[in-house]
Amino acid sequence: MRGNTGAHWNPSDPIMNFDEIVDRRGTSSVKWDKYEGRDILPLWVADMDFRAPPPVIEALKKRIEHGIFGYTHAPDELTGIVISMLEAKYGWRIGSDAVLWLPGLVTGLNLACRAAGGKNVITAAPIYPPFLSAPVHSGMTVSTAPLVLDKGKWVYDFHALEKAVLPESRLFLLCNPHNPTGRIFDKNELSKIAGLCEKHDLILCSDEIHCEILLDREKRHVPIATLSPEIEHRTITLMAPSKTFNIPGLGCSFAVIPNPALRRRFLDAMAGIVPHVNALGLEAALAAYRDCGAWHDQLIEYLAKNRDLVEKMIPEMGLSMSHVEATYLAWIDTGNIDRSAFERAGVGLSDGAEFGSPGFVRLNFGCPRPMLEAALNRMESALR
Repeated sequence: MRGNTGAHWNPSDPIMNFDEIVDRRGTSSVKWDKYEGRDILPLWVADMDFRAPPPVIEALKKRIEHGIFGYTHAPDELTGIVISMLEAKYGWRIGSDAVLWLPGLVTGLNLACRAAGGKNVITAAPIYPPFLSAPVHSGMTVSTAPLVLDKGKWVYDFHALEKAVLPESRLFLLCNPHNPTGRIFDKNELSKIAGLCEKHDLILCSDEIHCEILLDREKRHVPIATLSPEIEHRTITLMAPSKTFNIPGLGCSFAVIPNPALRRRFLDAMAGIVPHVNALGLEAALAAYRDCGAWHDQLIEYLAKNRDLVEKMIPEMGLSMSHVEATYLAWIDTGNIDRSAFERAGVGLSDGAEFGSPGFVRLNFGCPRPMLEAALNRMESALR
């Protein structure tokens, strides 16, 4: 069994050319169309500028050649691979009924809000923008506590987090690995979050979509639901192959909800409004998890070198950023320099205000290195 179930690259596997520049203009790309007709390199929205793994492309070709795209359920093989992967990597044993397939992870965040009930949701900022918007879509308020820099590392302010909990709070939204700071929260930090949720009887929804993009090889991802039966009982874990294998446009994610009662509430929130995952999304997910271990290993090596380049050049520009442990996203403190200054220099970045932290930008380094080098040189010129 290949992919994230444990197989790794060996010298006989083909070497991928991640330096290849693939022209995405004219493909209705959200990332590239934002600056259509302008000489701006888009390093903002979190998809990568690499081709999908060859086994995924071949699987999609075969499915398309079949020619019929009727209503489709998740193949038993795909659910089985997910179950095997969770046990092999994390020692997490679940039944097949605990896996619910979704057309996107953001859908899962919104469903978690509706399933939790109550009037308030807790999270920490900066944070991926849908964490701030999903509660509002369900008529809830959002209480945020700040992540703070401690010895160059973004950490939770647990005193502020405790104060953020309201009597009407029913849900805690966690992102681990963290978007946008790139942290992999350790077991001690996760245990404190679990303790907070247990103390205040909060449902916990954990976005773990970047759990396979660990750039510090010595670090390990810990699904918070694996800490204890008690925290597993109150946790909705969201995962997907989309970020890891660069297939977000195919719309395939999943929730892991071992607690039958909580799972029933989640399914009730889905009823009548959430479509099934499309046939090509399921086909791509199966090929990604089953056949793409070699591609994944080479991707991580390439992204780590991109990360190292960013971490070298950003301080040389007079800007600051923390070390990126996971994801392909850099969280950069620009002080009083507005994002528009970088756009005028030809680089499109995400505005930190959208993440709850004005004065920062997020840079996506999941792109060919020549493109990244050109973008960093443009940023340096803008500041100079």
